[in-house]
Order: sequence, then C-alpha cells, then structure tokens
Amino acid sequence: MRTKRISLFITGLIVCFMLSGCLYPAEKKADNQVSNDAQLASVQQAIDQFKEDTGVLPIKTKEADTPIYQKYVVDFRKLIPRYIQEPPKNAFENGGVYQYVIIDPENSAETKVIDLRMMNEIQAFQLDINRYIKKHGYAPIEKPIGPEVFSVNYKQLKYDSPPKVKSPYHRGTYLPLIINQRGEVIVDYAIDLNMALEEFDSNYETGEDIRSILTDHYPIVPAFSVPYTIDENGDPQFKK
Repeated sequence: MRTKRISLFITGLIVCFMLSGCLYPAEKKADNQVSNDAQLASVQQAIDQFKEDTGVLPIKTKEADTPIYQKYVVDFRKLIPRYIQEPPKNAFENGGVYQYVIIDPENSAETKVIDLRMMNEIQAFQLDINRYIKKHGYAPIEKPIGPEVFSVNYKQLKYDSPPKVKSPYHRGTYLPLIINQRGEVIVDYAIDLNMALEEFDSNYETGEDIRSILTDHYPIVPAFSVPYTIDENGDPQFKK
C-alpha cells in the first residue's frame, strides 16, 4: 500500500512538472518572461554610467553585416559587478527569454530587448531550408514579395501550412517566415507595422525605414527582419 502511494506521488510530480511546471517557481517563470520598464531602466542606467566612465558601450563584438537590431548585444560581463549585480531575471544570460540590445548606439544608445521565443521556429525552419538547398541546389522559393525577399513554397518542404511565429507585439497575431536571396530565414513584420501605423501618429515618407515605429512604442525590437518603408498609400512595403 505504501509503495503504491509513493508511486502515485512520484507520478503526480512528473505530470505536474510536464503540464504546469510546478517544480519551477511561478514567480521566477514570470520574471523570466516579462519585459518591464524597471528592468530596462536598470540596464539603461548601468549602460549610461559605463559609457560615461569608459567612453564606449558594453557590447559584444559582432560581424559588420549583422542586422542592425541584433548587432549591439549588451555584454553583461562588462557591467558586473560594478554597474549591475547580475543580468535581469528575464535576460537570456539569467535563464530568461530576452536578449538585451542597444539601438541607435551613436546617439541615444537606448536599451531594448529581442524576444527569443521565436527562435525555435526560426531555427527549425532554417534547418529545413538548408537541407532543401543542399539536396536540390536551390531554395524552395514560391515568388518574390519584395526586393531580394521571397515567400516559401511550404508544400515542397512537406509542410501542412505556411510557417509562422507569434508576434512579440500583438497577442494572437502570427507573422510569416520568409527568406532572403541567401536563403536566410527572416520574419515578415508587415502585419505588426500596419497595426502600429494605424495606432500611432507618424510622419514617415516613402524610402524611410519605418521599423522605428515599433522601437519607439515597444521595448522589443523587430529582430530577424529587413527594412520596410511605406508605399504611396501609406501601407508597409519592403524597402529597396
């Protein structure tokens, strides 16, 4: 009888762990997944002080052609312990789902975050694209949808539907995954940009990169993206 109770107890713990993560403190899970003003302000203050003391920014070295919103990643090792005790609970370096980055490094050097929760889908899709290219010698392109940007023939990859990721900006919104001329997976933020243009006042002109409307109003950057502008009707389109 005792053995049976122990067995049921262990089974219950396993089920609880799998379904609800009850072995992982709820408050810690919340801390790791929420990007809030206090955490951003704390990192911003540390970065500002570091720059004032050293004349440079505490960033990791990246390749010159790294996309702008992924290029200036905060290097917390340079900030700890003098400027900050530890990375925020929601930072990737502390087990969280956000990577802290700096935008506009030459001027405001403002702190933002990349939502890394879309990475699993992006990486899995990239692997499938790479396998297809290796086998066939070309990418599974459906049609061009912008300058050097293409939709993917998902049926050639044996997908049941076009691959998408959750929007980091709008709940219940899913963004298409597309590819560039090098076969690299990128996220199409046109839906988010259109919603932001409708929600917020702006005075963009054709030719300007409008992705800043997202960073102006949200703590999250449009990572894994390409530049967008507006057409003659004020709607988002890929920038030439």
